[in-house]
Amino acid sequence: MVNFNNEWDELLKDEFRKDYYLQLRRKLIDEYRTQRIYPGMYDIFNAMKLTSYNDVKCVILGQDPYHGEGQAHGLSFSVRRGTAPPPSLVNIFKEIRDDTGIDNLGKHGDLTNWAKQGVLLLNSVLTVRADQARSHRGLGWENFTTDVIKLLDQREKPMVFMLWGGDAKAKSQFITNPRHLVLKAAHPSPLSAYNGFFGCRHFSKANRFLRSVGSEEINWSIE
Repeated sequence: MVNFNNEWDELLKDEFRKDYYLQLRRKLIDEYRTQRIYPGMYDIFNAMKLTSYNDVKCVILGQDPYHGEGQAHGLSFSVRRGTAPPPSLVNIFKEIRDDTGIDNLGKHGDLTNWAKQGVLLLNSVLTVRADQARSHRGLGWENFTTDVIKLLDQREKPMVFMLWGGDAKAKSQFITNPRHLVLKAAHPSPLSAYNGFFGCRHFSKANRFLRSVGSEEINWSIE
């Protein structure tokens, strides 16, 4: 049984009893036993452990975890201190610098500070085989994260959804509550960042929206 030690425990207790999740769990047990899987099994749900349901101000939705050794730790786009920020994260930092003036470049890639401020750093798929991008698509994680998005959409207190790339944008159909702000852009990957991620100004837009609804802004510094 997964324990978040916050509101997610009650909200998701029935999710973990659904047939699709029980099948997913069986597949994951076999995958972790026979393959190298990222993140570590105790880090899979770090995003929701660090950011409780009622505390969410902003959701940054990624695709699936980094598939290189020592990178993924359960927060989308984040890596632990001591691991070089991957290209997608470097591009995120470039956009933050150009948008807000905050310069995170040349430091580290751990986004825990954002999570503690209410940024839910969620991927559409929460696990991956080493060196095999998108290898856990279709196992059932998409069902789980869609239901998480639906739960967030039901909340009365407004939040911002940042949807980057095709997988994330596909979740927009489940965000129907007009209280929330939905921001869409290309994925920050080097393959697509110049197709609409750079210049999206999502970080300043998010803070303007949060101010307008009486919520505290997010400090996009990683320190």
